[in-house]
Amino acid sequence: MKGLLIIYGNRPREMVKKLLYEIDPVKELSKNSIIGLKPNLVLAKPATSGATTSPEIAAGIIEYLQERGLFNIHIMEGSWVGDSTKRAYKVCGYENIAQRYKVTLIDLKDDLGVNAQFLGETFKVCETINQVDYLINLPVLKGHCQTKLTCALKNLKGCIPDSEKRRFHSLGLHKPIAYLNGIIKANLHIVDGVMGDLTFEEGGNPVEMGRIIAGTDPVLVDSYVAELMGYEISEVKHVQIAHKIGLGQLYNEDTSIQEIDRENMPAVTIKPGHKVKHLAKWINENQACSPCYGSLIHALDKLDDMGLLRAFTGKISIGRGYKDSSIDGIGIGICTNKFSHNIAGCPPRAKDIVKHLENVIKNA
Repeated sequence: MKGLLIIYGNRPREMVKKLLYEIDPVKELSKNSIIGLKPNLVLAKPATSGATTSPEIAAGIIEYLQERGLFNIHIMEGSWVGDSTKRAYKVCGYENIAQRYKVTLIDLKDDLGVNAQFLGETFKVCETINQVDYLINLPVLKGHCQTKLTCALKNLKGCIPDSEKRRFHSLGLHKPIAYLNGIIKANLHIVDGVMGDLTFEEGGNPVEMGRIIAGTDPVLVDSYVAELMGYEISEVKHVQIAHKIGLGQLYNEDTSIQEIDRENMPAVTIKPGHKVKHLAKWINENQACSPCYGSLIHALDKLDDMGLLRAFTGKISIGRGYKDSSIDGIGIGICTNKFSHNIAGCPPRAKDIVKHLENVIKNA
């Protein structure tokens, strides 16, 4: 397919089937083809939180495939460091999907990591991905506290081992995300824009957006989403890099967009939250992993709601870049365990950070 296809509404299963009937993406596949569905189950929270892909979208895709005699279907995911994919499958409703449609759930955290190269760079990817004949990427349209947004390109980060996820952050996150898409190439991207958190990757501030977006070009998909959220492409570095290295085209006014059921488009205006930018004023970040950074953001948000944050004039350090650094200051997570004040954990709990910082602020 060329361009993008967008359908509007609030019934994800029916919407995605109608969308797939329109584009007929798997007509060239044989009955024995191995089909992988890669949702975003970054952690064990239901889709109503705005964090994870609706199981109804997966159900609609599976029904569409099975109607065409395609039954070799596997759902595959590796949740972020610090959470359990198996727990996410259960909490997010995917265990029920697997039982109902007799499809396999694969925890990529249990997979072997194998080396793969792209443009002279070597990365480890989960071995099972190489066995898939047709990969359908199912990201959520979400904000992200480090990359502005997470959608098609970044969702494939769930297809690498946990050790490699940590390394991506030490490499700056943006470039390795882009390069990963030169190694793992999804055949189709179906974006859950029905419900998403436009501020945090891990949900909690869901916005009803009432749409599903489909495309075969991840750069086009993500640059369209960036435009939708009000970002300049220069602000979303991994998308910009992916375009520069030839992985896709950027959205522009000439992009072909086909819309279905436009009368169902919700009135909500999609805008990213600016809260993260505000809270980041109190953070010194150096190669921080997303779970750790997310916990800190949530803690600062809580302190801000309590009216305490404005009284804190210091900075909080976080990230692998502070490993083995002995510094007189506040550090978050195991990588800052040599700081004079450290909140332990990998990642630490937001409530522990709140408690510690609350005491620091009140005793200042």
